[in-house]
This record gives sequence, C-alpha cells and structure tokens, in this order.
Amino acid sequence: MAPEDRRTALIAATLPLIREYGTAVSTRQIADAAGVAEGTIFGVFPDKASLLRAALMSAFDPQPAVDALAAIDTQVELRARLREAVTRMRTGMSANANLVAAPKELMADDAEFREQMMDGRRRILAGLAALVEPDRDRLRRSPEAAAQLLLMLIAVSVHHGFGEGGEFGDMDDEEIVSVLLDGLLVRPSPTPSTESAS
Repeated sequence: MAPEDRRTALIAATLPLIREYGTAVSTRQIADAAGVAEGTIFGVFPDKASLLRAALMSAFDPQPAVDALAAIDTQVELRARLREAVTRMRTGMSANANLVAAPKELMADDAEFREQMMDGRRRILAGLAALVEPDRDRLRRSPEAAAQLLLMLIAVSVHHGFGEGGEFGDMDDEEIVSVLLDGLLVRPSPTPSTESAS
C-alpha cells in the first residue's frame, strides 16, 4: 500500500475510535481497526498525537461546509437563506459533536494545528457572511458580526449550552434564525380592532 493510502486508511480507522474513546484511544486499537501492525502507524506518523491531529483535521475539514454555504442561492430571501445555512451547519456540527473537546488537548502543543483549526473557522465565517452580505443595509451589524452570532447560536444549539444544562438544544433551525434576526422578545399577537369585534 502506498504511503498516502496508508495514511488515509489510518485516519479513517482513527476517527470512529476518537469519537468513542477520545484522545485516550491507543495505537493498538487504531492498528487493529486499520488491520495493520502497530509499527505501521509510526512508519506514517511520527507519534500518536500527529495521527490524532490528522484525523481531527479530516473531521473538521471546513471545505464541505464552505461548499454547502456557497451552494445556497443569495437571491433567496434572507430568512430562508439563513435557515438553509443553519440546517447544513447543524448537520455537520452534530456529526462531530463529541470531538469538540479533543482539539483543545492537541492544540496546546502544536501551533500549526491550532492555526489550521482557526483558519477553518474563519473560512466558515466568511461563507456565512457572504450569505448575509446582500442584506447588509437591512442589518444594524455587519455581515461578519451576524455570521459570528449565527455560528455561536448554531454551536450552542448543537452542544446544548456546552454542558451547562441550558435549553438551547431544543431550538430548531427556524428559531435560531429568528433569534438572530428578531431577538428574544415575543412578538405580541395583533390586537383585534374594535370594528372586527362588533
């Protein structure tokens, strides 16, 4: 097997194990899952942390999200556009929900990995901002600020308040967009006119 194929196979075998065991997964477990000798790992990666970083970079690759956001028609009404973005982003984030803590452990020792993770976030924010841009004049904040707020709301809804027992997990896509565009105040029902009452 060519080195690049071996690398790809090891990354593919590692991802489900990180989802199940976190960064405590052993190289023996990875080797068994990949169907290779444990030493094979170190012929491709210098150490376990490097393999875990590569697997996480694969899981958090921003390109699928960037492509999905770019495919949304900016001629569609803003609310519908953002609802579509939220649906697509939540799907991707949900798949990686239990991987969120792992990058923090691995970022501490690797500035390049940290920068790659931050660059991925910047690319996604740029994709969200581009969706908001056509309606810049209707908003009191810039498309970039709106993108940050939207990404934050999506993340909190997927991660259920980041473990603090919040009520964000029951927000659907429509409500996330409504909170962003309308705020938290409940809209009162229109008061019936006296003419219609008589």
